[in-house]
Amino acid sequence: MVHQIDKPQAKTGMLIRRPVAEVFEAFINPEITNKFWFTKGSGRLEAGKQLEWTWEMYNVIVPVMVKKIEPNSSIVVEWGNYQNMSTVEWTFKSLGEKGTYVSIVNSGFQGSTDELSAQVMDSTKGFTFLLAGLKAYLEHGVRLNLSADAFPPELTG
Repeated sequence: MVHQIDKPQAKTGMLIRRPVAEVFEAFINPEITNKFWFTKGSGRLEAGKQLEWTWEMYNVIVPVMVKKIEPNSSIVVEWGNYQNMSTVEWTFKSLGEKGTYVSIVNSGFQGSTDELSAQVMDSTKGFTFLLAGLKAYLEHGVRLNLSADAFPPELTG
C-alpha cells in the first residue's frame, strides 16, 4: 500500500535568547536579515507588499508576497518561483526573560510524492539553518554564513 501525503509541511523552531521585538525586527528589516539569511531584500516586510529576496552567491532572486503581519506575533508570506509558490508562516512566542521561541511552517508544496518529499526536506534544512544563523547573530554577534556555505561552488559546479 502506498501512503498518501495529504498536505506536507516543513516545520522547525528554536529558542532565540533575545526579546520578541528584537527577534521580530530581525525578520521584517532586510538590513538585519541580510546578516544571517539572504544577501539583499528589496524592502521591509509590510502586509500587502510585494518584495524580492536575493541570494547573490547563487544568483537567485525570489519573489515574496507579504500576506499578513501581526507585530511581535506572526509573519505570513507566499514565496517561490511564481509557478510553485508556497506559504511560510513565522510565529513568535515570548518566553519572558528566557527569550523568544520562533516556529516556522512552510506549506503548499506541489508535485509528485518524491518531489514533495524533496521539497519538505530542503525547506526544513533551509529554515533550520536560518534559525541557527539568527540565533548566532542575535545572541553572539556572529555571522555563520550558513546560506553561503550550504552549497559551496566547488561542490556544485
